[in-house]
Amino acid sequence: MATAVKPTTVRVDENLKAQANEILGSVGLSYNTYVVMATHQLVNQRRIPFEIVPAGGVPNEETRRFWINHGKACIRISQYLAEELGQPCTMNIWTGGGFKDVPADRKGPRDRYRASIDEILSEPYDFNLVKPCIESKVFGIGVEAYTVGSAEFALSYAAFNREKCIPLMDNGHYHPTEVVSDKIPALLAFFPEIALHVTRPIRWDSDHVVLFDDETKEICKEIVRCGGLDGRVNIALDYFDASINRISAWTVGFRNVEKALLSALCTPHTVLKELQDTIQFTELMVRQEELKTLPFGEVWDEYCRRNGVPVDGAWFEEVKKYEQNVLSKRI
Repeated sequence: MATAVKPTTVRVDENLKAQANEILGSVGLSYNTYVVMATHQLVNQRRIPFEIVPAGGVPNEETRRFWINHGKACIRISQYLAEELGQPCTMNIWTGGGFKDVPADRKGPRDRYRASIDEILSEPYDFNLVKPCIESKVFGIGVEAYTVGSAEFALSYAAFNREKCIPLMDNGHYHPTEVVSDKIPALLAFFPEIALHVTRPIRWDSDHVVLFDDETKEICKEIVRCGGLDGRVNIALDYFDASINRISAWTVGFRNVEKALLSALCTPHTVLKELQDTIQFTELMVRQEELKTLPFGEVWDEYCRRNGVPVDGAWFEEVKKYEQNVLSKRI
């Protein structure tokens, strides 16, 4: 039985219709045919038969697809490096997506991010050789109000996918009142392995050169106390300062983390733990404070001599010569 077909008037912006006709014409369809097809699908599926994307392409599937493919390529590269070097390769996943002001949808972007990481980690790899990490952040420039990959998101993802990835903490990616040193033993109570980005935040994730400061020393104490040097903690340094000599910046930060680790290895943790366990808190405080003025510098100098590297006070002259004779000529 034939159905009645009646003309219908649809008001459409002329420029928009012209763009639509150009696209439809390339596949041999008219505007009228497309409207009829879309209407049939609306009725058949009882829903809008396509994803509604705001003007400007956000969320942009093409961009999302690019980064998924990039992540998969990083998995393959990491697998190759691990096989060639004969040691595990850590591969970090961090996305600084979010919103500058209060968002209308907080869950949607996180659903897409979760699906994206799922797809990246679907790339075949040996988890004994490749260690994908999920990193979080509290906020950043342009994403002050909302960050998709928050601490709760990243930690939850890693917890529910322990056979595929490990959590990564950057000590510049939290609120200034939070300290990563306290989070290390908390995570190691549940995860067999974690990763760190050791940096120095000033009020936010500024990535200043790492100093031999209290939090750096506390981070390294927890790494040593929790058996992190036996393979449970992957340590990376994450800092940059182009306002000073970059070789010096790299050297200072690296040596300071090594100092903090050596200092932690020299600390009598078993004795201090016994004082804590036997509720001798006064003596614990006394012993911890006395440790701060012991001649650690002599131990560090001996460590440098045994490894054939300059002691403190000696290496900077070499950097100054290099800056004068080589770097100054690079224009």
